Amino acid sequence: MMPAHETYDVIVIGAGAGGMTAAAVAAAEGLRVLVIEKTAFVGGTTAWSGGMVWIPANARMKEAGLSDSITDAVQYLSSTVPEPANASLRAAFLARGPEAIAYLEANTEVRLQPVKAYPDYYPERLGATAGGRVLEPVAFNGTRLGKAFARLRAPLPEFTLFGGMMVNRLDIPHLRRAGKSLRSTLRTARLVSAYAWQRLRAPRGTTLHLGNALAARLYASLLARQVEILFSADVEDLSMQGDRVAGVVIRHGSRDRLIASRRGVVLATGGFSHDASLRKRFFPAGAGLISATNTSGAGDGLRLAMTAGAALNTDATSPAYWVPASLFRRADGTRGVFPHTVTDRAKPGVIAVNEAGRRFVNEALSYHEFVLAMLRDGNDERDRPFYLICDRPFLWSYGLGRIKPFTRSYRRYVTSGELVEAPDIAQLAARIGIKPPTLAATVARYNADAKEGRDGEFGRGSTIYQRHLGDAGHKPNPCVAPITRAPFFAMRIHPADLGTAIGMKVDAQARVLREDGTPITGLYACGNDMASIMNGNYPGPGITLGPALTFGYIAGRHLAEGAAMAPTAAKTAV
Repeated sequence: MMPAHETYDVIVIGAGAGGMTAAAVAAAEGLRVLVIEKTAFVGGTTAWSGGMVWIPANARMKEAGLSDSITDAVQYLSSTVPEPANASLRAAFLARGPEAIAYLEANTEVRLQPVKAYPDYYPERLGATAGGRVLEPVAFNGTRLGKAFARLRAPLPEFTLFGGMMVNRLDIPHLRRAGKSLRSTLRTARLVSAYAWQRLRAPRGTTLHLGNALAARLYASLLARQVEILFSADVEDLSMQGDRVAGVVIRHGSRDRLIASRRGVVLATGGFSHDASLRKRFFPAGAGLISATNTSGAGDGLRLAMTAGAALNTDATSPAYWVPASLFRRADGTRGVFPHTVTDRAKPGVIAVNEAGRRFVNEALSYHEFVLAMLRDGNDERDRPFYLICDRPFLWSYGLGRIKPFTRSYRRYVTSGELVEAPDIAQLAARIGIKPPTLAATVARYNADAKEGRDGEFGRGSTIYQRHLGDAGHKPNPCVAPITRAPFFAMRIHPADLGTAIGMKVDAQARVLREDGTPITGLYACGNDMASIMNGNYPGPGITLGPALTFGYIAGRHLAEGAAMAPTAAKTAV
């Protein structure tokens, strides 16, 4: 199916959070918008994510009685993102982030609520908060999309229950206590019965949470404004009129077709996580080729922009945002990548070891810091092995990777090689290629401290962020427990990325810049196509989606103002 028109006011390339935000805002401002998506679904990686949106000093946290200020946020970012690069963009983000959220809630289907207890990742730093800066999507009823529900990218099956039921953060403790608490048992029964009813009418659950709810809300916003979406289409090139971007060239069958844009083109194709050549160019050698992002993020936007003279910002502390991941095969034969974000590493009774059988990191640090430690430990080109080690009580209570808590039979995971099992630590070490005395000594040292509720080697459980990720019901330290009861298990983990930090240089209006600092008229970028304003640092949950929504909003508003039509030679600092 081809676009209904030859010319649009705005063309957005990519239907992830940033692209759909730009499209929704431009449409809300009365512009005719076309979204071009290379896959058959909207949502991108956002639809798989936790959907967290980091916006300091937002109105929702104030309504919840939580205090914050731009001054505090500036102080916090000055220590967690100390580099001067992109300081002007961080200032624009802090100034306009709350404005963006207020606009989206007033003019689109987006609805967010504060996560009252979710600390910034470095809570000991000045200006940090214990919660509220991060917003999460309000649950969304997928049936409101009608037939278009089939176009919403489904969540990863490993993050659903019973073949398609999504649950929110507050449901998880009740699911764990089902059968032990009357209140939790009743809540679980309601969830399961509602899901069963939904499956009579839909191929998966229609009560949407997390990033899937955010993607659905943005998609609903586009549908409400009659925004046209062209699926399964590749953009071959940008159309130039002099030094101005005036449209795009798309491939239709064996022919190319030009679609013009009066105001501009927004690039939001998801970064370059799945482009092997760009990974080799920018990523550290030990990072490998594993990504937890959607495969559509293959550098399309960057290549299109560079043909128009765009500059890349490669001056980043880290070229990507990292997460440890385990690999597996699904029943259909496809490779699965499970990101170990918050479900297991910080819980009491598991440790991470390197190929020598020694701990190398505080397991309860943020996933980004965890992988930075992996990369420091294995700083050569070999695919160095790292493992999570636990015992049977841990596996039962908390699960490990995609293995969910209370899994009665884990035999298929052992048979596939995803999980290694042994009756004692020495045999476990031998089965994963580690010297048994070394791993035994590592576990013994950890256990000696854990019996006293402490971690003398790395201080696990020493901050409110780490304790937040632990098990509040486990005393005295929610992050520490001995590993003592056979059988014992190991799961291999690898460095993986959650998205790229290197991207196009932009100004405070989201306009793509040339090397000399001048904006390319009619070309904008947001999401992971835009260079990270955090320079590859990861100060808190939602620091990719927060800027994505903010700069998507900024791009949409700037396009609506018509400023894109007036070329300017004004140099903008970044």
